[in-house]
Amino acid sequence: MKRVLLKLSGEALAGDKKTGFDEATCIGVANQVKKLVDDGIQVAIVTGGGNFWRGRTSETIDRTKADQIGMLATVMNCIYVSDIFRHVGMKTEIFTPFTCGAFTSLFSKDAALEALERGKVIFFAGGTGHPYFSTDTGAVLRAIEIEADAMLLAKAIDGIYDSDPKVNPDAKKYDEISIQDVIDQQLAAVDLAASILCLENKMPMLVFGLNEPNSIVETMSGTFTGTKVTV
Repeated sequence: MKRVLLKLSGEALAGDKKTGFDEATCIGVANQVKKLVDDGIQVAIVTGGGNFWRGRTSETIDRTKADQIGMLATVMNCIYVSDIFRHVGMKTEIFTPFTCGAFTSLFSKDAALEALERGKVIFFAGGTGHPYFSTDTGAVLRAIEIEADAMLLAKAIDGIYDSDPKVNPDAKKYDEISIQDVIDQQLAAVDLAASILCLENKMPMLVFGLNEPNSIVETMSGTFTGTKVTV
């Protein structure tokens, strides 16, 4: 694989703190991504916003407004994580589907591909720019647009299970599963809209635990212990 999109869940970025940022976790991610970049792999990144905001659980805020807050949470995450990446020696650029003043660049496919070709790690913040779409859907959309070879999903759990392992201690983990089976069984790897996008556009996914040692590098080397989602 020469070009990948890495989706980082907000919860995973928070580490054991559960909210906000865990700097050690973010530096660990940056050091792993730098190894990929140094090997000539082009990397794009999408972050979730769950370490700051989970608006769908609110019973008082309008869904559109709640999703807009979530989009801004991902902008904050990308600004922080991209600066950590710069700290360890990489060049970065953040793209959003809406104007954020001097904080980010307005997304276009041509600009994103040009930044990748110049050796930058690019961040896609703000989701799709519209409510009712998750960061999972935004991540798959951007992966398709930049013609990534695969999408890497770094989550707080180490793969896809047949039920929630936090609730069911006997939950079975899949080493490999088709995206059609993910859809049919309504497994919580990514949401349904994102799964259908993957199916229609033949975008494979590799799902793994961010907190597993050296998990990003091992996923790219083919020795990871997560779940491969085939198309």
